[in-house]
Amino acid sequence: MSATNSLSGWARWNSTFKRLLGPSAALCAVIVFFSLVAPESFCTVQNARTLSAQSVVVVLGAIGMTFVVVGGGIDLSIGSVIALSSVASALMVRAGFSSVTAALTGCAVGLMVGCVNGFLIASARLPAFIATLGTMGIARGVAKWLANQSTIYPPEDWTSSLMAKNPDPAWLLLAPGVWITVVIALAFGFVLSRTVFGAWVTSIGSNESAARLCGVPVVRVRWTTYALCGLLAGVAGVLQFHRLSGGDPTTANGKELEVIAAVVIGGAALSGGFGTVGGSIVGAILMAALANGCNLVDWNSLGRWGVSTEMAQTLSGWFGSSGIPNYVQEILVGVVIVIAALADRRRHR
Repeated sequence: MSATNSLSGWARWNSTFKRLLGPSAALCAVIVFFSLVAPESFCTVQNARTLSAQSVVVVLGAIGMTFVVVGGGIDLSIGSVIALSSVASALMVRAGFSSVTAALTGCAVGLMVGCVNGFLIASARLPAFIATLGTMGIARGVAKWLANQSTIYPPEDWTSSLMAKNPDPAWLLLAPGVWITVVIALAFGFVLSRTVFGAWVTSIGSNESAARLCGVPVVRVRWTTYALCGLLAGVAGVLQFHRLSGGDPTTANGKELEVIAAVVIGGAALSGGFGTVGGSIVGAILMAALANGCNLVDWNSLGRWGVSTEMAQTLSGWFGSSGIPNYVQEILVGVVIVIAALADRRRHR
């Protein structure tokens, strides 16, 4: 029996390793590429801090989305929930409440929306796409209403440095919010891969009918996955509030697509049944590195790598002397997503 379990564990680990290999190799390739074309600006400690802070929101969203996608669902409301939680935190600080109370309020708002999604999908049996599309609009509209369609800038306090690129104390190296995200990632990664709840989520995504026959509490598990996704969106909203120093009701617009893309790039199956927190984090960092690196490209620096001056000037003429335009970045991200989806389809043949 122990030998069988050992072989099963090895097979599972081997499958996970193979799925992570592609995204990890792509991330390494992106880092190497931008290290060559933007050596003075991309490969710096300061940019590493900037990149880590920029990726926090998508990473947190991707962790929550991983549970939902592995369970066979989808959550389109995550960007709007981030905005609503950000506004709620800002309003609490402006009203004179402590920063801790404001942060807990933002998290509670995200959890509440997640529970609503769970009810609509698990209990009311609405399709996940339709239910979360509806709550996406509601959450965004409520955020704009509460903020009077403008950014709320409350007075700063000791938590204002939560997402500072230069942390205080300096020995933290990265922003405190980044370390909070690391702890959350480790905890949720353990839950998905090493607990009964994680096994339930995976079994529901693989075959819901079979999972129900095996005694898995499908409704309760679905509720919980959407609640967790909402909670992490709330945490992301709180950190976004501190990163922007204000509660912006228009923030994270379209962020749900980035989050879903990160999960897909990380190797999760959109049909459900497989996904890892680690893979989703790699996908989120890959997308952040693409966006960050594209803004730092210096075509003139290619001369040191043997590229002719004429070619460098041609590239500068196409894309501009510094940086890659947003439309090219969007094309690159789209290409990466399509490649990841094709790879997932090939694995399921």
